[in-house]
Amino acid sequence: MKKLMVVGVLVLLVPFMAFAGGAGEAAAPEAEYPLEIEMWIGLGGELGQRIEEMAADFNAMQDRYVVSVVEQGDYEEAMTSAIAAYRAGNQPHILQVYEVGTGTFMGAREVIMPVYELMAEYGRPMNPDEYLSQVTAYYSDLDGNMLSFPFNSSTPIFYYNVDAFREAGLDPNNPPRTWPEVEEAARALMATGNYSAGFTFQWPSWTNVENFSAWHNVPLGTRANGMLGWDTELVLNDDVRVRHLQALVDWQAEDIFQYGGRRGDAGPLFTSGDVPMYIASSAAYAGIARTADFEFDASFMPYWPDVAGAPQNSIIGGGSLWVMGGHSDAEYEGIAEFFAYLSSAEVQAEWHQFSGYLPVTYAAWELSREQGFYDRIPIHNTAIEQITLNPPTENSRGLRFGMFPQIRNVILDGMEAALTGDMTPQAALDQAVQRGNQLLREFEQTVR
Repeated sequence: MKKLMVVGVLVLLVPFMAFAGGAGEAAAPEAEYPLEIEMWIGLGGELGQRIEEMAADFNAMQDRYVVSVVEQGDYEEAMTSAIAAYRAGNQPHILQVYEVGTGTFMGAREVIMPVYELMAEYGRPMNPDEYLSQVTAYYSDLDGNMLSFPFNSSTPIFYYNVDAFREAGLDPNNPPRTWPEVEEAARALMATGNYSAGFTFQWPSWTNVENFSAWHNVPLGTRANGMLGWDTELVLNDDVRVRHLQALVDWQAEDIFQYGGRRGDAGPLFTSGDVPMYIASSAAYAGIARTADFEFDASFMPYWPDVAGAPQNSIIGGGSLWVMGGHSDAEYEGIAEFFAYLSSAEVQAEWHQFSGYLPVTYAAWELSREQGFYDRIPIHNTAIEQITLNPPTENSRGLRFGMFPQIRNVILDGMEAALTGDMTPQAALDQAVQRGNQLLREFEQTVR
């Protein structure tokens, strides 16, 4: 079923990229207020409900626009649905796109309204310097112009079970900083006989390939990870990444590491208390706090100490809000007003504190600090300190690969082939690079 969805996205992407003007400019009769602004999102549950509440708060503040939030399943389903809707001429006004879809939408400039143009045209200030640089870098062009609106940005951090550490004689105030220290801690935890494995992680490509590469200041691809042009190639099959995958293979054989699936499926391994160390999104905090019956804390992701330049800084996950083309001036004015509301320090701080996503603006970060939020829950400041640890380099600014949702699945195929023993780590990553580069060349043809 998953493969069918990926193929479906790929089939839709190619005509989408080449498709300009199919939806056309909307006719411009006199606007009848209130105007409906439809926003499609890829988040559900409590997070989706909170976004609906934010829209309802905005709707109550004024009487010209009604923002309607429509949950579309997950990010991939939302992206697929929006592409199909655009081709049919009934696209939403706003679409929440996960970070790996950024390259695809940046390559489709004909079908989106860049957010920096939107805000300038309708007199709504949007200064990139007010946003965390590691966030704006991901969603901006080479001139520093933000093409989408940063909204729910996260980064992976290292969670650990404080109770388990104490039981194993480990100092919870001094958690592992390096991968060798993770291995040592895992052995001590396993020696208690109470755990099925020492550590696990969610979203393997995001945490242990994409962020691993940025954290070690090594490139995932050429041309500054695609930031400098679509003629980029993957280079993730070097000694650093092969060594790390080999370590995971070896640790899995000893039950030091347990693989938990391609997405967020490893979460219950940690929250049940079965696996005491866990690399996961900073936004996983709320779910962990709600379901775990033990004390836990978090620190920076581990790194290999012999890799020069590590640790550097992590990169973001989550999503941003893209404005779709083909709508009226009156509707775009409403979108600009809604984005101005979302970017206020009060709204951003509340969203950050509720969700565990990063505060995308410095003002929201400072407001949260003034409110004592980080004194109460230091984990959230850990994520911000990690992503801002050093000024971003070409290797840690972000990723700009077309068809990256499909490339991520290719990387996962390689990781799983190594973990199941079907291929050596070197052969698995070599194949991932080869298959990924074929997708990059297909994408490059669509944007020429």
